[in-house]
Amino acid sequence: MIRIPTPPFTEESAIKKVRLAEDAWNTRDPIQVSLAYTTNTRWRNRVEFVSSRTQAQAFLARKWAKELNYRLIKELWAFTGNRIAVRYAYEYHDDSGQWYRAYGNENWEFTKEGLMRARHASINEHPIEEQERKFRWSLGRRPDDHSGLSSYGF
Repeated sequence: MIRIPTPPFTEESAIKKVRLAEDAWNTRDPIQVSLAYTTNTRWRNRVEFVSSRTQAQAFLARKWAKELNYRLIKELWAFTGNRIAVRYAYEYHDDSGQWYRAYGNENWEFTKEGLMRARHASINEHPIEEQERKFRWSLGRRPDDHSGLSSYGF
């Protein structure tokens, strides 16, 4: 399977790859999202370690069962060859209605076919009040005319 854009990345193709990842994660569909990863993908996500596409699907299903009304913005930080670094922020609430904002950085490594073979994530989050939310578009893909991450100063 080929997932374009493929490495080696240019600035333009790296930005596109980041936006495609953001769009996929905003679907909150573990199966759809996991198709961007190799079958033996390796992740470090906080204290969890994932070592297959199947485990990634299970991780994402657990994540989005707890992180309700999830909205994410990703932004390219750096790229070279077959690697991309991103920073991101997302907002969600738990089942009690408490809202959170999370901030993170990810390092990605891709195969020549454009599938992600490694994902290393570092994430911090804190509670926010509902009125402090910034990401208020309808669930799903962030509209093209919506502000990007840098505009928030996060």
